[in-house]
Amino acid sequence: MTMLVTIFMFLIMLGILVFVHELGHFVVARWMGVRVEEFGIGYPPRAVTLFERDGVKYTLNWLPIGGFVRFGGEDNTLYGTGSLAAASPWRKIPVMVAGPLMNLFLAIVIFAILFISMGIPVMTDTQLINAVFPETPAAAAGFQPDDILVSLDGQRVTGPEIIEPITRTKTGQPLSAVVERDGQQLTLTVIPGPWSTPDGQQFQSGLGISYGPIVTNEPAGLPRASVAAVTYTGEILMRMLQGFGALLGGLFGLNEAPAGGVAGPLGIARATGEVIDQGGLPGFWNWTAVLSLNLFILNLLPIPALDGSHIMFSLIEWIRGGKKVPPEKEALVHAIGFATLMALMLLITVSDVLNAISGNPVLGGG
Repeated sequence: MTMLVTIFMFLIMLGILVFVHELGHFVVARWMGVRVEEFGIGYPPRAVTLFERDGVKYTLNWLPIGGFVRFGGEDNTLYGTGSLAAASPWRKIPVMVAGPLMNLFLAIVIFAILFISMGIPVMTDTQLINAVFPETPAAAAGFQPDDILVSLDGQRVTGPEIIEPITRTKTGQPLSAVVERDGQQLTLTVIPGPWSTPDGQQFQSGLGISYGPIVTNEPAGLPRASVAAVTYTGEILMRMLQGFGALLGGLFGLNEAPAGGVAGPLGIARATGEVIDQGGLPGFWNWTAVLSLNLFILNLLPIPALDGSHIMFSLIEWIRGGKKVPPEKEALVHAIGFATLMALMLLITVSDVLNAISGNPVLGGG
């Protein structure tokens, strides 16, 4: 994919994610009686005021990256105190939570539409051989990619829980393997033993294959697709939280750091291009939904300058019986946090640039 197309699609995705997020803040702020002075499409500088209604200016701005909400009293800045800060916690918290929740809702909607248009992916217990590594027991036995592994040592193969114990306990012993190839079943003889991947990973037993379940897409209407989208979203959120926990554990030396890393805007833009190259428009929308869930989680964390920090200060105010944290102290926390985030973003961007120069793919592979 060309760089211009990648940048264009990345800006579209970013615009959707930010616009939906800010729309959540705007709608709930109006509902809770919090004064809003401006709802902007894009970021300033302002290009034109589209119209004004009920005291709210609806504007079109020059930077095409989503939108923003300017609450009353913010003196033409995107962040500040004003009527939102003066509101009671039970008004502020819903306004702050609404943005992340809209990102969650957007992901569910995207997944539901994908399931309606393409079907719901259903994994079978049939194991497809995706790759056969060279100079391995499987290669010597005649295994080929796209073979279906039907049985091994007389046992029907339904997953790793069947294959791995057999190959581990019967290393060096000839085993009968039945594979289905082009609609016909073939019986091969394989001897599990040591093997290595092309990148040098060593294994003391096994066959030397990459395999996984065959996935089929079942047609679905709106009700079933919606339920599946909610379930799928929950599964992804659980994996994200587990990954976040592993990342924190790796930082504190509690566990081995997970593979991969953190990407900034440049890395995400490059990943967007990779996703479109591999999965087309469905891949792009799936990637958009996954990033929307990332924003949902990130913005609920008590990180200064993000929604979660504002929610935390509102909860403190609530617990203290309405006694506010001094505005200057809260503003200092957000300022320090914002500066820290910018410094971290700079470091991540440097890493993204180096990876781009070296040609390393963002999402792995070669």
